[in-house]
Amino acid sequence: MRKLDRYYINGEWVPAQGRKEALVINPATEEPCAVVALGQETDVDNAVKAARAAFDTYSQTSRADRIEILSRVIDAYKARLNDLAEAITEEMGAPKWLAASGQAGSGLGHLMTALKVLKTYKFEELRGNTQILKEPIGVCGFITPWNWPMNQIGCKLAPALATGCTVVWKPSEVSPLSADILMEVLHEAGLPAGVVNMI
Repeated sequence: MRKLDRYYINGEWVPAQGRKEALVINPATEEPCAVVALGQETDVDNAVKAARAAFDTYSQTSRADRIEILSRVIDAYKARLNDLAEAITEEMGAPKWLAASGQAGSGLGHLMTALKVLKTYKFEELRGNTQILKEPIGVCGFITPWNWPMNQIGCKLAPALATGCTVVWKPSEVSPLSADILMEVLHEAGLPAGVVNMI
């Protein structure tokens, strides 16, 4: 049985500060498949501080920089698609075919859509005498549910990365395996430290 007792904060894996744990049960087998650490206030504070510090730099990246980052994330995600599908099957009890074809693939779809939109999106436009500037808003906090875990985070994370926002993400403790792999994907893709933090 796997033990997930770490969080991804400021570009590195750090031990969870909280000492409480939750058992992850595969609903298809009704057997435990993992133990996950439950965070505490210090974990959240550290993640928010990292995201806020990274925002100052990441929000100033160019469209070309974010296109490059999203492209690397997509490549790394594709390389781990099977791992994500296996994790979803294990944590959610989803049939293997559904986890592979729909669930894991939905996160990839959101990333690819964000990349496509980013290439031509008008962050600055003139409407009559009014100039409209669309700028990164800041740190985004995401709390996602257990069902369709890569879809739930994909439709939030992809636009945040595309628009220059930073993220603190708290995935469901019921489906933490795929979340852990996604953070490995972002790390492997060379995402700047603090841009995405998971507790």
